[in-house]
Amino acid sequence: MPRPVRGRPSISLSHASDDTEVMLSLDDNGLASIVFGHYDQNLAHIERRLGVMANANGNHVVIKGPVDATDKARRVVETLYDRVRSGSTISLGDIDGAIQEIALQGNLFPAEAKPDRLPSFEQIVTRKRGGVRARNVAQDSYIRILQRHELVIAEGPAGTGKTWLAVGHAVALLEQGIVERLVLSRPAVEAGERLGFLPGDLRDKVDPYLRPVYDALYDFMEARHVERGLSTGMIEIAPLAFMRGRTLTKAAVLLDEAQNCTTMQMKMFLTRLGEGSRMIVTGDPSQIDLPPGQQSGLVQAVSILKGVEGIGHVVFREGDVVRHDLVRRIVHAYETAAAPTPQGTRP
Repeated sequence: MPRPVRGRPSISLSHASDDTEVMLSLDDNGLASIVFGHYDQNLAHIERRLGVMANANGNHVVIKGPVDATDKARRVVETLYDRVRSGSTISLGDIDGAIQEIALQGNLFPAEAKPDRLPSFEQIVTRKRGGVRARNVAQDSYIRILQRHELVIAEGPAGTGKTWLAVGHAVALLEQGIVERLVLSRPAVEAGERLGFLPGDLRDKVDPYLRPVYDALYDFMEARHVERGLSTGMIEIAPLAFMRGRTLTKAAVLLDEAQNCTTMQMKMFLTRLGEGSRMIVTGDPSQIDLPPGQQSGLVQAVSILKGVEGIGHVVFREGDVVRHDLVRRIVHAYETAAAPTPQGTRP
């Protein structure tokens, strides 16, 4: 019998033909049940993703399958166990992230040359959520670029986490004292920027267009802190049309749905950046709602600012969608339908 390593699951191995079998014994039954998931749904997700079989019994799990896949599954379970033990929760997206993280480690370091401390995906830390770790290579790159650059442009399809992580990063900057306020903006294309025709005060008028940003704010901050920030001006919701003429200092400034900015609006927004501020621009070039013939300011900005020192640029693909498996398949179906077809063939 293997001797358990302190604080880690104990492992026993057996081999049969080309497959292998690994048994993990987790030392805390309560934490083991969280790792395995309700009705072992987390283990079932690992089975589907890695092509193995995983059977739980109490605080034990037996993993069977090809040697490489079984080893990855074992490391995923160990990683999830460490996270649960540190107080984190687990979702199916977190499992996907752990799988991608371990796959990356395997690509960087062959099994016989792995260092004692393997690199891990970056994370955003806020008081409410604790650490939120990247779930794939693209998100890991995004977080690292956010940490290094004062201006970051992120483009890609829905469900990749570009806006959600941007809000989380902005909240982290606020809580660390790096910035003094958050400024959140979005073009109100559907209203033609004529917000005066909508009922209520400015916040009431803009709320419908910034609801995704609000949702992310409440994910990363306690509700009472969000409301206090909105009432004191520490958190400001500003329609893009109202940004003209301002210089924003010591602020984390986020422009969401930037594909619906005109060229002039984008230039106006980017030149609002002041001392000690960070600016994040997110958008999806495949969902432009501008009138026909009007160029997207986001698309043009990416082209014009390419290679400018101090500006970070991240491109998410449909394979980086983390919202839900079905969302990834929907995005892929639309991209396939939009792809050009050979001459004389039907899509």
